[in-house]
Amino acid sequence: MIEIARNVLGIEDADHAETNPGAKRPVIAPLVCSLVGQEQPVEIQSGTRAATLYRTTTPTEPYYCNYGLNPAYETQLAGAGVVVSGRGPRGEVRIIELPSHPFFIGTLFVPRPCLADGNPHPIYAGMIEAVTISILTAPPATP
Repeated sequence: MIEIARNVLGIEDADHAETNPGAKRPVIAPLVCSLVGQEQPVEIQSGTRAATLYRTTTPTEPYYCNYGLNPAYETQLAGAGVVVSGRGPRGEVRIIELPSHPFFIGTLFVPRPCLADGNPHPIYAGMIEAVTISILTAPPATP
């Protein structure tokens, strides 16, 4: 998000409050309440890549973070093509994506490698599918 804020939106001093506590424009800012060690439901927004991948509307995910997207920048980032595809219990941003990219999904949580049923987490499965499609549809390498 910092990269998009800096290079797409032109906010040259966009920064992360964890690595720069004195940032004038913290696109990534401290959460009101730490999520370290918590599991919370995520409300998946219909019509998004996340909705296609999850095939459920409210998965529960594990968190290990104290920082997240600063709500003050959500509208500007939306104008740059960032879609919020998952929200926390009080509407907080939990998943973002760039629909124009072959596979760009960012989460505030850490997806589990495997679900209880032994299948890969939907986000990992989606990434693997996107990479596979990219490899299979890439033009042949030239010598």
